[in-house]
Amino acid sequence: MTLVTKYAPNFIAPAILKNGTIINKFNFHKEIKNKITVLFFWPMDFTFVCPTEIIAFNKLYSEFKKRKTKIIGVSRDSVFVHNAWKNTPIKQGGIGNIQYTMVSDIQGIIQNDYNVTHPHIGVALRASFLIDKYGIIRHEIINDLPFGRNIHDIIRMIDAIIFHDQHGDVCPANWEKGQRSLQPSNEGLIQYFNK
Repeated sequence: MTLVTKYAPNFIAPAILKNGTIINKFNFHKEIKNKITVLFFWPMDFTFVCPTEIIAFNKLYSEFKKRKTKIIGVSRDSVFVHNAWKNTPIKQGGIGNIQYTMVSDIQGIIQNDYNVTHPHIGVALRASFLIDKYGIIRHEIINDLPFGRNIHDIIRMIDAIIFHDQHGDVCPANWEKGQRSLQPSNEGLIQYFNK
């Protein structure tokens, strides 16, 4: 069941911050207040597709920062495993210095609240939620375990949310920042196709 259009469920959980500080009560709603946020889940640390995604988010961190967007990642590993993974060089199977918060969901409560638990294995699916500055989920995408997500498309969707909030126009298929939008009306659609 999709969570799009609903308030993002809150959680308070252990987390490791970008500077390496471990806190026991990371309050999600408090951290994301008045900010666009990407909340993403991965199955497990020290695996195979997962580090490619986490490193891809990190490589594009400046693009998220430019859009005043927070990134918060969640898996069932402990904060100590997250920390060990961060302290392992990329060329040795680690993820290196990650610039965003990594949350621990050992009991799987958060992934259950977001409806992203794999039905047989119990780990999280590769799920991403885009939450607006009001705390409402505006976009979600969930991949099965073998398939990594497209981080560039998450950025595209952030641009679409910002554009719509500023202008009121809607974003057609394959829209990217700087391209034509359309007014949400029959006349707007006709004008869009006639240009």
